[in-house]
Amino acid sequence: MKAARVRTNGAFETRGMAAFGRKGTPRGLLLSIAGLSTALVVLAAPAGCGQRPADGTATPGSAAAPPIAPTRAPASAPTAIPTPAISPAPATTARPDAPSPTSVPPTQQPTRATAPPTPGPGAWLKRAPMPSPRGEVAVAALGGKVYIVGGLAPGGATNRVEVYDPATDSWTQRAGLPLALHHTSLAAVGGRLYVIGGSTAAWTPSGDVYEYNPALDSWRARAPMPTARGALAAAVLDGKIYAIGGVTGFGGRNFSTLEVYDPAANTWEARAPMSVARDHLAAEALNGKIYAIAGRLRHSFASNLNVNEEYDPAKNTWSTRAPLPTARSGIAAAVIGNRIHVFGGEAPTGTFSNNEGYDPATDSWREFAPMPTGRHGLGAAVIGDTIYVIGGGKSPGSSDSDANEAFKP
Repeated sequence: MKAARVRTNGAFETRGMAAFGRKGTPRGLLLSIAGLSTALVVLAAPAGCGQRPADGTATPGSAAAPPIAPTRAPASAPTAIPTPAISPAPATTARPDAPSPTSVPPTQQPTRATAPPTPGPGAWLKRAPMPSPRGEVAVAALGGKVYIVGGLAPGGATNRVEVYDPATDSWTQRAGLPLALHHTSLAAVGGRLYVIGGSTAAWTPSGDVYEYNPALDSWRARAPMPTARGALAAAVLDGKIYAIGGVTGFGGRNFSTLEVYDPAANTWEARAPMSVARDHLAAEALNGKIYAIAGRLRHSFASNLNVNEEYDPAKNTWSTRAPLPTARSGIAAAVIGNRIHVFGGEAPTGTFSNNEGYDPATDSWREFAPMPTGRHGLGAAVIGDTIYVIGGGKSPGSSDSDANEAFKP
């Protein structure tokens, strides 16, 4: 008997067949029927913040998951936190048209999201947690206090405004934004706060500008930004606000746009665009220059960048500087001393706890003590000699936390 090999459900088996007669007349034949495999087509969700991981939690436009009860720290004196080994957060499903991490050029690769970064100098303190857990927040310091505005809460976009007082380690609630916004930007100029751009509850890009008066605890609308966009960054230099980059939405068009707002005149001016259009970046001003750091392409954290560009307002030009060592997006940044610190971020494999500092004088980066809690969509602000890093999601996509951690270099 001859043997034949047939494929059954992806595996080969040997089946026997009867011999044939001398004149071609078969004496017997054993038929083998191969099983058919059924392909299951899975539709993938966008790989960007604002999407819930595939664990039954909510996506935009669907029912929100119930809020998770936050773990509160005692309201006593701040407690020093040792640098832990931070576990990777669960990965989310990448959107079908987003570049995979392996298809992104090396300068765009997320270099670490599944292992804690190397410990560096500096110390972290745990402070009173934010009353309402949120991600994709906007944060700024004003009058010795830290303001947290908008974001994504467990129930969706919020207009909530909460203020943290480091002197008393306590929180208060202030007048809410006229419009619920997330992925917005916040800047302080002349004793006022300015909310610029962002995404609405319906995930449409906004060009709205709102000014907050802390003495009156009230908001008023100002001249809108010419280019509506979300996930942008803002930096303040010489009394003006520089609105940089952004995106229209999931898989949408990135902006390299730089538009400058003058609060005193309530006017906007277009300036030279960045070389690399991106969203979920950070921007800070230092020594008369503005730095636009990292970010991502088309709202997808599978396309993280490590780009660092310097803007010279006097020349209206951009130049490339030393790249961020760890490509990431959904980050926060703050200036203390002569260094820009970049915190957190997300990638498909988890969230970042990295704290990397940039010195423009030497055009070099240095690793500092990592955050105790890896997060993305967080905010950072400086009061005195301390950077307060607040809010943000602990897992990739739309997640939240009440984290309030203070860093001293």
